[in-house]
Amino acid sequence: MFLFLSKLLPIFVYPLGFSCLLLMATFILVWRHPRWAALSSGLGVVLLMTMSSGIVADRLLRSLEWQNIPDQPLPTADAIVVLGGAVRSAESPRPWVEVAEAGDRPLYGARLYLEQKAPHLIFSGGRIPWYGGYGATPESTDMAAIAIAMGVPATAIVEEPDSLNTRENAVNVKQILETQGWEKILLVTSAVHMPRSLRIFKKLGINAIAAPTDFLTTQAKPNQGTGVRRLLETLPDAEHLAESTRVIKEYIGTFIYWLRGWA
Repeated sequence: MFLFLSKLLPIFVYPLGFSCLLLMATFILVWRHPRWAALSSGLGVVLLMTMSSGIVADRLLRSLEWQNIPDQPLPTADAIVVLGGAVRSAESPRPWVEVAEAGDRPLYGARLYLEQKAPHLIFSGGRIPWYGGYGATPESTDMAAIAIAMGVPATAIVEEPDSLNTRENAVNVKQILETQGWEKILLVTSAVHMPRSLRIFKKLGINAIAAPTDFLTTQAKPNQGTGVRRLLETLPDAEHLAESTRVIKEYIGTFIYWLRGWA
């Protein structure tokens, strides 16, 4: 039930979902309370315009992505742990496993292994049947296939195929670490997801070192020579709305996990 609610309820506080609620309220109020209807519709438009702005999305992303930028080079560890949420299964008509937006996770994990940062590579992640994962292989298996294609030997890979959220990732990985006698890990996940993930792993007493990837923002300065770019960054864009929503999702998730004592 917690898993279902964690997917359903935040929709109503994400910018798009909340704006839709405001617009629905507008239709209800317009006949009897036109002033309230105007306020409701206005708030909905302002919310969408603000959260779909590149300027706002960039600032929100940086508030999370830049929290755990590691010192270089990364230290060595007993294992590299890569969290799921990064690949699509090889279901027809896909010819093979495909990487999603966060597909940098298994790629970076494999690269760290090939750089001899750790002798073991743990892929953690299952699939929710009612959330697009019916009949598909676990994400851990799909990520392992990518790593093997990059040259990682199968004998170095450990799969954890049962976890369905970040808390379960950490709990199941801890069991593997205790069984194998491994202590220190490099934790690989998207930069925007790293603050919450690191909190959860450390809450369980895992010696985790952040190795973030999938950065959506960089420290490179944008072209200052034209005002066109700045203008475009203020205009609404669906991709920027998705980025803002992703950040809000992380903050909500962190708060809920904190309430439950998980982070």
